[in-house]
Amino acid sequence: MTSPAGPPSTGGRDDERRRVKLLAVTACPTGIAHTYMAAEKLAQAAASRGIEMKVETQGSIGAENVLDDNDVRHADGIIVAADKDVDLSRFAGKRVLTVGVAEGIHHPEQLIERVRSAPVHAPGGTGSAAGTSGGGGGGRERGPVYKALMNGVSYMIPFVVVGGLLIAVSLALGGHATAKGYVIPDGTFWAHVNAIGGIGFQLMIPILSGYIAYAIADRPALVPGMVGGWIANTGALYDSKAGAGFIGAIVTGFLAGYLVLWIKKVRVPKFVQPIMPIIVIPIVATTALGLFFIYVIGRPISWVFEHLTSWLGGMTGTSAILLGAILGLMIAFDMGGPVNKTAFLFGAGLIASGNQTVMGMCAAAIPVMPLGQGLATLIRRGLYTEQERETGLAALFMGCFGISEGAIPFAAARPAQVIPANMLGGAVAGAVAGLAGVKDAVPHGGPIVAVLGAVSGVPMFFVAVVIGAVVTALVTVTLVDVSGRRGRVGAVPTVSGRASGSDSSSASGAESDLGSGADTSAGSGSSGVGGDSAAQVAVPDQAVAAVEAGPAGSGGSVLVSAGPGTEAEVLSGYLSGRTVRVALAAGDKEAAIREMAELLGRSGRVSDVDELVATALRREEQGTTGLGEEIAIPHAKTDAVSAPVVGFARSAEGVEWGSLDGTKARLVFMIAVPEAAAGDEHLRILALLSRKLMDPGFRERLLAAPDERAVLDVLTEVG
Repeated sequence: MTSPAGPPSTGGRDDERRRVKLLAVTACPTGIAHTYMAAEKLAQAAASRGIEMKVETQGSIGAENVLDDNDVRHADGIIVAADKDVDLSRFAGKRVLTVGVAEGIHHPEQLIERVRSAPVHAPGGTGSAAGTSGGGGGGRERGPVYKALMNGVSYMIPFVVVGGLLIAVSLALGGHATAKGYVIPDGTFWAHVNAIGGIGFQLMIPILSGYIAYAIADRPALVPGMVGGWIANTGALYDSKAGAGFIGAIVTGFLAGYLVLWIKKVRVPKFVQPIMPIIVIPIVATTALGLFFIYVIGRPISWVFEHLTSWLGGMTGTSAILLGAILGLMIAFDMGGPVNKTAFLFGAGLIASGNQTVMGMCAAAIPVMPLGQGLATLIRRGLYTEQERETGLAALFMGCFGISEGAIPFAAARPAQVIPANMLGGAVAGAVAGLAGVKDAVPHGGPIVAVLGAVSGVPMFFVAVVIGAVVTALVTVTLVDVSGRRGRVGAVPTVSGRASGSDSSSASGAESDLGSGADTSAGSGSSGVGGDSAAQVAVPDQAVAAVEAGPAGSGGSVLVSAGPGTEAEVLSGYLSGRTVRVALAAGDKEAAIREMAELLGRSGRVSDVDELVATALRREEQGTTGLGEEIAIPHAKTDAVSAPVVGFARSAEGVEWGSLDGTKARLVFMIAVPEAAAGDEHLRILALLSRKLMDPGFRERLLAAPDERAVLDVLTEVG
């Protein structure tokens, strides 16, 4: 075991000569500006005090300058300035100070002093950190519930997408309509593809539950979380035909996480401590949670849905519109969960008795959720992260094949906004199908049942589906937008960790990809959770968060030097003399953004200046892009530009930008990239630029440069 940090106090001359050695880890949700700004500030503060320091950055391009065992062994203390999970287990026996990344930027000297008296990180203690201690100055941040939820969602998404797409493809190419639904002949190639997709769907619920628990209580909670999620989704264990679905998995995830946290607090003999996290805690928590769900939670669930089925049976003689609306609400509520399956099984059971209209109502509602959520990501792309937009495209495809689970990632990430929108759209679709007397002869839903001839009243079936999907999409974007604005009222600019996270997984919306909206993570994601009142506002890192562009073939070169008679271009050609202005005329932020957009227009890469301005201002609504230190980096991701472009301007008086440190912005960079941009060269440039901007001398030279050419010469120092 390594020895506790703090300079050895021997009182001898060797101790006086010995140079203090500190380590640091910096990380922010997006892994761009804040990560490197904090690293640079800590390194500068240590150097000014004659302290040796090595800083590991966990950025968007991976961990760099990684701390090895030898570094840790000889360290006198470790500063972890992070807003996402950082593994602390490798620092057992050392003094560890965990704070938010903003502390590393604004108070590096204080952190260096505080780490010498920081508590020693004990073996088997909390295994990760996300700026959880001693912060002050970090502002409000997202709560642990949000971070844990987004962590689970971010890990679940690949299982939803892979499982759903494989099932959809296998149904389309190998399925046949029968009275039992779309059946793929056993032993065929497509049956095996379908089975693989089914495994993905079986795993997605335990994954959601397990990684929610993991985010709360680290590795010991992973097994109880996953097993609990499997039990929740396997209704046969508690006499339920449907199981508890993704909502049950969320419940088991949080129960497992907090149960493990409680068990960790139990004092045990020293000889038992080493086996607590790998044997005792997982076994006790898994057994307790599993039995609790089966005997305490599961039985009531089974009773409720049995009686719900009986209640629906008594409604078959009522108004078709009312019945269709109720079935649509149920189908849309939990997408494959117990409420959904109760309605589905009710409709499927009536097919054999000759009543196909009830299944017609269900079939129209089934695809509304994935189609509506996918459509929402197209209508308001700015409200979603890149990962969410990709998931939205997959959801559209799954919706066409009646796979309602395609909308689960959106509902899990934003339940308060997405579930009501889904239910409203499902109710509308079911009611329209009921009014039109649509019939479905097979127990399946979605456009595929109409294309393959299982539906009568095909035109009205598609009308019902389209209206329901549009209603879901419009209500979703409205609720997400409103909740994002409400969450920002009265908020203080802060560094928040999306989840989630995670990842997405645990970043706030303003910290996610350019063009993404509030409430994302992860977090991603990406996304905000209804009811989570944590401020969802932007911070310095957001100003350059995930500008997703890089000129093709730019390779690793960051700087492009100009030969005689050519116009100088720097930052891989993003910025040139045409997009530099030494005197910004604007006196307020909105005017400054317009002036910067017009400046970018001189590059020939901007097709619509007004749209570029509108997009940049929408990003500002999510939170300031003022970095502090008299720097601002407004940005936009929009098809109003044809290629990535960067502009720079100076303001003599400074523009009020709402920066974290209260300074006015005198150095303004503006970044614009097209929606379809890809690559990570821009991330390297942003990391280099962020680090360089923390150098007071560099900023002074930018402010003192007499003309555009001199400004470009200064910017060539980046790298």
